Amino acid sequence: MIEFGHLTHVGLRRELNEDSYYGDSELGLWLVADGMGGHEYGEVASALARETIVREIRDGTPLTQAIRIADEEIIRTSRQRRDALPMGTTVVATRITGNRFEVAWVGDSRVYLWRNGQLVQLSKDHSYVQELIASGTITQEQARSHPHRNVVTQALGVTDPRNLNVATLSGEVFPGMQLLLCSDGLTEEVDDSEIARVLGQQDCSAQECVDTLVAAALDGGGSDNITAVLIRSH
Repeated sequence: MIEFGHLTHVGLRRELNEDSYYGDSELGLWLVADGMGGHEYGEVASALARETIVREIRDGTPLTQAIRIADEEIIRTSRQRRDALPMGTTVVATRITGNRFEVAWVGDSRVYLWRNGQLVQLSKDHSYVQELIASGTITQEQARSHPHRNVVTQALGVTDPRNLNVATLSGEVFPGMQLLLCSDGLTEEVDDSEIARVLGQQDCSAQECVDTLVAAALDGGGSDNITAVLIRSH
């Protein structure tokens, strides 16, 4: 049995919400997409990613392939519009079939796994600062305030399809485990220890947990659009 909560908020400093998300227990699909490219670009790209992935999954396409098709669709749409700027979006998606889950992502939207009181970040950001962390140039702590922390190295609609790295992970679904999908508007303002504390509140519904996380991101400054989807297995 799957319970999920979901919320998106424009934040306190943006006029437009360029995030998109989706959740469907019957289809076993949840996703968050964080659009980029300024006015009317990011929101189009993230909505296109959502619609394409949902359509493809319904048609039986594997998750990774569905994400690649979304990439091509965004590039094609951008060309048709003859946009001066490419429009792009990150995406993080989860599929649950039976007792297995699969996650796939492009960019810096994240998926966390909470289980037995432990929070683990499953995804690794496709970002400039993550590359600096990997090479030992900066620490995780320094990355939080790095001036280029919002620079992504992979995005749908921007990365050449031949170089697109759709990262994936899979695992077993256990009762009591939780998967949190979120845009960087949440993780920019709320650190992992606070996320773990909120998800550990056993008397809260998935929706209440999500509401609490988004409120915490707004309290932290709300500098970007904030989207969170929490999937809980019972």
